[in-house]
Amino acid sequence: MILLIFFSIVCGAVYGVLKKRFRGESVSPRILIYFVLAGILLGVSAQSFVIIRAGTVGVVDFWGNVSPEPLYAGIRLINPLAVARIFSVKTHELKEIMDTPSKEGLITHLEVSVWYRLIPEKAPEVFKTIGMGYEDTILKPLIRSVLRTVTAEYEAKALYTAGREAIVAEMQKMAEPVGREKGLLIERVLLRSVKLPQVVADAIERKLEAEQQAEQMRFILERERQEAERKKIEAHGISEFQKIVTQGITESLLEWKGIEATEKIAGSPNTKIVIIGNPKNGMPLIFEGQKNDPQP
Repeated sequence: MILLIFFSIVCGAVYGVLKKRFRGESVSPRILIYFVLAGILLGVSAQSFVIIRAGTVGVVDFWGNVSPEPLYAGIRLINPLAVARIFSVKTHELKEIMDTPSKEGLITHLEVSVWYRLIPEKAPEVFKTIGMGYEDTILKPLIRSVLRTVTAEYEAKALYTAGREAIVAEMQKMAEPVGREKGLLIERVLLRSVKLPQVVADAIERKLEAEQQAEQMRFILERERQEAERKKIEAHGISEFQKIVTQGITESLLEWKGIEATEKIAGSPNTKIVIIGNPKNGMPLIFEGQKNDPQP
């Protein structure tokens, strides 16, 4: 932009000179000097202002001398001979795919995502000590080292079960302080995919299936125990009911009920002879029922 402005002014001055000479008029050197000075002034003024967009910070580099204070979003005034290096401070995602050994020496295939961003206050230090390519220089080797270290402390089955969350938390716990020391804030570590050796995956699935069957059997046993307890309570209630009923039944009551039943039987038209044993003297009582005369 600065060169374009300067070039336009110079071209205008040359055009004016040629036009005057074509008419036979001479041009004062003072006019040319004014044009040149105006172009230089405009170029310096434009170079002294820099626009820092939202989500970025600037680092002033004056011939190798880096300013310790970053430039935040807005229009900033800098030395016209300096250069503003722009760094993004937005959240970025780093995807890493690698094979790493577990505690028992099995190779597992992992796919990991890391959310990170540059700490704005440390942008000048990052530029001086690491440079613009801090992701390849610092972050990728750090994540790979953390993955190998953490997975070597766990068995392969932990990556396939509930231990997965503990592994992710351990990764972030190890990576975060190192990244912060280098000027990077590691916001989140995500374990996107885990692929175990087929033999291990099959063994884990069989174990999980067996655990589910054992849990189902425990449920069945608990249900049967509750059913047995219910039946026990029911039997106790029946027993108590029978005791209460037995206490209310006397010998006289039974004798009276027997007489009533006998009278009903004796009064039946189909009854011929009814013999009832007498419990007191052993002599039977005989009742002759009604006889139906045969029809001629």
